[in-house]
Amino acid sequence: MNLNSAVDLENGTVFRFFGRNPSPGPLRLMNAPAAGHPLPRERAVNDDSFQPSPWGEGGESSEPGEGFLLIQPRNFGTRVEPVMITDPTLKSKVDALWDKLWSGGLSNPLDAIEQFSFLLFLKRLDEAEQDRERSAKTRKQEYLPVFPDPKLRWSYWTNLKAEEALRHVKEQVFPFLKTLGGEGGSFAEQMENAEFKINKPSLLIEACKMIDQMEISSQNQDVQGDLYEYLLSKLNTAGTNGQFRTPRHIIRMMVKMVNPQPRERVCDPAAGTCGFLVNAYQHMLETHTRPENLTYDEDGFPHGLIGEKLAKEDLDFVQSSGLTGYDNDSGMAMLRIGSMNLMLHGIERPRFHYADTLSKSFNEEKQYDLVLANPPFKGAIDALDINPTLPTRVKKTEILFLHLFVRLLEMGGRAAVIVPDGVLFGSSNAHVDIRRKLIEENRLDGVVSMPSGVFRPYAGVSTAVLVFTRGGTTDRIWFYDMEHDGFSLDDKRQRVPENDIPDVLDCWNHRRDAKFQQKRAQRLADLQKQIAALKKDRLEHHAIVHRLKFEEVVSKTADKARAAREKAEAELAELQSRMTPLQTEINQLTRQFWVTKDQVKANKYDLSVNRYRQIEQDEEFYEEPKVTLSRLLTLEKVMASEIPEIEEFLK
Repeated sequence: MNLNSAVDLENGTVFRFFGRNPSPGPLRLMNAPAAGHPLPRERAVNDDSFQPSPWGEGGESSEPGEGFLLIQPRNFGTRVEPVMITDPTLKSKVDALWDKLWSGGLSNPLDAIEQFSFLLFLKRLDEAEQDRERSAKTRKQEYLPVFPDPKLRWSYWTNLKAEEALRHVKEQVFPFLKTLGGEGGSFAEQMENAEFKINKPSLLIEACKMIDQMEISSQNQDVQGDLYEYLLSKLNTAGTNGQFRTPRHIIRMMVKMVNPQPRERVCDPAAGTCGFLVNAYQHMLETHTRPENLTYDEDGFPHGLIGEKLAKEDLDFVQSSGLTGYDNDSGMAMLRIGSMNLMLHGIERPRFHYADTLSKSFNEEKQYDLVLANPPFKGAIDALDINPTLPTRVKKTEILFLHLFVRLLEMGGRAAVIVPDGVLFGSSNAHVDIRRKLIEENRLDGVVSMPSGVFRPYAGVSTAVLVFTRGGTTDRIWFYDMEHDGFSLDDKRQRVPENDIPDVLDCWNHRRDAKFQQKRAQRLADLQKQIAALKKDRLEHHAIVHRLKFEEVVSKTADKARAAREKAEAELAELQSRMTPLQTEINQLTRQFWVTKDQVKANKYDLSVNRYRQIEQDEEFYEEPKVTLSRLLTLEKVMASEIPEIEEFLK
């Protein structure tokens, strides 16, 4: 097992290690009472100091060649304090480093994230080396260093003078970093032409000091991954670069809908920062971690992802063959960032390669059990290089990618992919053909229509999630009309209480559950009955208000009519306040619905949600014509009666 971090508990930090428990189960502090104290991802805090015990001692033993970090408490009284990126102190430090890199000349957000990643890797590598040295010494084993020269280590060159440190990093350390990467992984090949772009000596030393202060490596991979996600979120406000990143909560929704399993081969053919692959891996860990070891942040994202219920061979498969990504960024910046994102989330040997997956050179077919993707909707395409297995006359990348996804899947394989709304209702032959293919030759399982603000601030396009299975037959299609995703739909994307995603997942998971559907249908019927009486009362109040407004004008007792109108308007407002929550729940209950294949086929395979969703329109108040005519006559009489007064005034 790899020991990545071990620091002095007496100074307020905790001995850490990353790697697998030799037999699946929670990581444990040895010599603790009873069965041990689980330590999934927390920072251990003790009023009394801890003392490290030797390897191989304690209440539980490890298999030969493996080991646990043993901690002997003087007075066992541990309390657990979660550590998350939501910590404002850590966030502020990351923001400060971001500002330093920006002001130091790294104005491209991708460059800033990439250079930060390089520095973080160098620091983690040095600390892992220290851990392995201690482990070998304790076990009285020979130690083979990763660093061929101790002067390549973070702990050495960060103590040099600024100018000397920068020169040393550029000439010695960074060339060494480019040689790393697990065998069979993609990192080494992507680092071949990488550049160290920090050119100011003072900026390098300041950045290193700030990374030291973050104490990132004293936390586990889960927290480090969260920090990386926080950095990637800054791409949202980075102009056109935002196209690389799909919002994390949308990715998580899609991953939960297809429920990837450890032995399934998952692919993203347009992976960007590898968010789909990271979330697929996290989902596998989450579903194979004991509930008591999991914690969730305010966004519902899991922490403490040990995956102790995963069999060793399953975890080995996920690490070696389970997750594959491709991207056509010839500059390699996105490929390096994506690989680092995977590694920071625990994928030791990333399979993330450069490839134009629509081109003639990419010929994979029936290779994967699951495709998760948000392919580019726009952009130039080399028409002469389109793979002949795809419709070569089509120029829209979103349509070409859908054909590619079908080709990549094994029979029975599943996909959850994002498409622009135009794919759902476009009338061109290419649009109709791909919809026909998904429905007639495969099983289109679901369509989730998302609000247009999901990809703001850098794109206002309306999108949808298509979930389909290769092969099979489509009898009927499940739809959900999502109106809220938990954030405002403007450029600010601020958190709001309205969020349909939990209901999307609940309805999807129970879409074939007759009792669940019956319960919703009964609730809907009850609400419609309640609101019907209130709507009738509302129409009557509208009529009263209209009458009283007229009486205010023509009556000689206008004050009395005004008081009556104000009372009626107050009652009308109270009625509306009683109706609003009922109508909101009715809208929620009617957002999911089924459409038969025959209905869709009759509409040229149109999949737009507005064509099929039945929404009850509120009855508007209109005065009866005879009442309006009567009031016109009354007004005419009043006007005629006032003419003599006007004539008298003019004399």
